[in-house]
Amino acid sequence: MKRGLIFAVAMLFAALQMNAQKVGYINTEEILKAVPEYSAAQKQLESLGSQYQEKIEGEYAKIEAMYVNYQAQKANLPAQARQQRENEIISREKTVKELQQTYFGQDGLMQKKSQELLDPIKEKVDAAVGKVAQAGGYTIILDVASMQGVAYTDPAADLSGAVKRLLGY
Repeated sequence: MKRGLIFAVAMLFAALQMNAQKVGYINTEEILKAVPEYSAAQKQLESLGSQYQEKIEGEYAKIEAMYVNYQAQKANLPAQARQQRENEIISREKTVKELQQTYFGQDGLMQKKSQELLDPIKEKVDAAVGKVAQAGGYTIILDVASMQGVAYTDPAADLSGAVKRLLGY
């Protein structure tokens, strides 16, 4: 009985504490779309990615041409020459795969460039979100752009506009 009473009091206290918290939400996708620097950075990344992709595709086209040429001449080549050509094709393909990792891998050039261009923008937005939260007395702000399963949001609690205004957009 005593345990049940303590549990009930603790639950009541927790419920009262939760009611005292002010919660809001933002949509970072909407905010970032309003930031011109973000759009420019995205375009720059897309352009760079296209350049790298074209280079990779060009290298694979050369490998394909080497293979087709090899297949056409294979019957007339001695065993040692066939093995040498096969090794060249395999080596070239391995080199292109390594180049692809260098460009697009987890620690590749695209990832580093993305961090270089986008991190300062995201830090600026995070700072603005923090200021809006402090000014409005919010204890929790959710980001509906990065959360799955948000069933309902009250438009009156959307702080995206306040963040964009603070950023000057």
